[in-house]
Amino acid sequence: MFHVKHSHYDVVVIGGGHAGVEAAHAAARMGVRTALVTLTRDSIGVMSCNPAIGGLGKGHLVREIDAMDGVMGRVADRSGIQFRLLNRRKGPAVQGPRTQADRKLYKAAMLAETEEREGLDIVEGEVVDLRINKDRIDGVVLSDGAEITAPNVILTTGTFLRGLIHIGDERIPAGRMGDRPSVRLAERLDDLGLALGRLKTGTPPRLDGKTIDWGKLDRQAADPDPTLFSFLHDKPFARQISCGITHTNCRTHEIIRANLAKSAMHRGQIEGVGPRYCPSIEDKITRFADKDSHQVFIEPEGLDSDIVYPNGISTSLPAIVQETYVRSMAGLENATILQAGYAIEYDYVDPRCLTRELQLKDLAGLFLAGQINGTTGYEEAAAQGLVAGLAAAHRALERERINFDRTTSYIGVMVDDLVTRGVTEPYRMFTSRAEFRLALRSDNADQRLTPFGRERGCVGDARWRSYAKKAAELSQLKTCLETTSVSSRVLAEAGVNVNVDGPKRTLFDALSISGTEFSQIASFLPEVNQYVDGRIVRQAEIDALYHHYVARQRKDVELLHKDEALRLPGDIDYVSLSGLSGELAAKLEKARPETIGQAGRIEGMTPAALSLLVAVIRKKEARDKAS
Repeated sequence: MFHVKHSHYDVVVIGGGHAGVEAAHAAARMGVRTALVTLTRDSIGVMSCNPAIGGLGKGHLVREIDAMDGVMGRVADRSGIQFRLLNRRKGPAVQGPRTQADRKLYKAAMLAETEEREGLDIVEGEVVDLRINKDRIDGVVLSDGAEITAPNVILTTGTFLRGLIHIGDERIPAGRMGDRPSVRLAERLDDLGLALGRLKTGTPPRLDGKTIDWGKLDRQAADPDPTLFSFLHDKPFARQISCGITHTNCRTHEIIRANLAKSAMHRGQIEGVGPRYCPSIEDKITRFADKDSHQVFIEPEGLDSDIVYPNGISTSLPAIVQETYVRSMAGLENATILQAGYAIEYDYVDPRCLTRELQLKDLAGLFLAGQINGTTGYEEAAAQGLVAGLAAAHRALERERINFDRTTSYIGVMVDDLVTRGVTEPYRMFTSRAEFRLALRSDNADQRLTPFGRERGCVGDARWRSYAKKAAELSQLKTCLETTSVSSRVLAEAGVNVNVDGPKRTLFDALSISGTEFSQIASFLPEVNQYVDGRIVRQAEIDALYHHYVARQRKDVELLHKDEALRLPGDIDYVSLSGLSGELAAKLEKARPETIGQAGRIEGMTPAALSLLVAVIRKKEARDKAS
């Protein structure tokens, strides 16, 4: 336990969840003295919902965190018990790595990483107040009266701000099952005048694996050639397992329909908005009334655990109803529920009050990351933690601020979406959110971000050496491919899909043709035997396949950056700006966009309004030049 009346740090992080841990590690990697304040040391690395990492869009975020030398990818690899690459039949740009993790292994690995991080102290305690000096943060106050001063504070409260669990008509004040909510801190945020709202998420009942008839379930095996999250790893650390699959049926749906009035969500006692893309089982049978069956994944929570997570049936129905509908499914006829499913609602802060560094616009030094910003998911939280941790450290070091651009990372896409558009439901990352997703693939996250992170001081020597070696080998291979030309006839004879009467092509051009594999052209490169690492060859294949698409998108990025380069003055009075509609003026006042590009992504923005804003910028530039 941390017992001290007063101490000082450069950065204090509140909360030991996925956002908090990533923020604390990022700040400490930058060399600033960092404290991570959490209720208990044992809560670090806890996976409150399904112990799974990654997926479509989410897997891209984890790869980007890893490319910046973050911790989530490494820990997921150490605890992963079923690695699968989603969308394997589609192109690499929309494929997403995912793993079912062993809950205990993940928590142990994350705690070990955190305890070993130089410059990072773990403080056990509850933050109940913020120290504020005029218009800037000055530290935090713990429930035992201890104070920690710091010019930079990162708030990562997850679902704890006035968290309230619902199971039927039962209401339990909690940040998650078994943990008390954070009420005093929520009241402090009220005092700051922040725009707060309520969101909701849910979880299914946990089942006893010993009471499941696994023989009646379909099986889903792990990939035989697993795609991991960390660029430092090439094989799993834990034994790989299969998960089960069952389905809801007409009987299941009848039971749920007959009890909808007992659902906390459907009876109107939950005011928070839930995610459309991950609906409860009550929502599924209501919104998709024409379907008589929904897939349910039966996912073990660990190698030595009997607890099973039935993915796809989150609920706020009473426990007795949950037991009845669970037992209506094949293989679950005798299943025992170890913990009832529940819905949880909690406070969040409108992210439009944040800068792109996730710092409050009106309170210098206070950063927000994770579900407090209206997102959902471990991966989205960790990515925001990375952003806030780096930004807070840069501020402590008085360095130029660090920004993630939506044209170069999914992290940038998410942050820009949040601070520009806000949220109306819990935000989840999808590949469709990225305009330049052909360039923002999970396979090339290190090429996009590791040099960026190294320049800013958050990528360590070991990571940099590993990346530099890969980059050198990949560059050498690409040079060979780009400088070796072969006739189209010879390429056609090798099985490449080209016109036999066509011109000579470089091997890189040949590899860019859909369906071409490196093995078809390897004979033209006798020196290629030195490239024993199949990952280098595979990366060259993917880079070649997307080369022409990425080149075209790069031109689009250049056009976008012309707008992004135009920065809006921070003191514009949009309400009094002649020519703006009242609606747009109100939206601009609330969002306070930093660039023309951000302003253009505000819902309802018009070309005429953008032209007006550009004119404001030009007038200010002219005045500044004249003075």
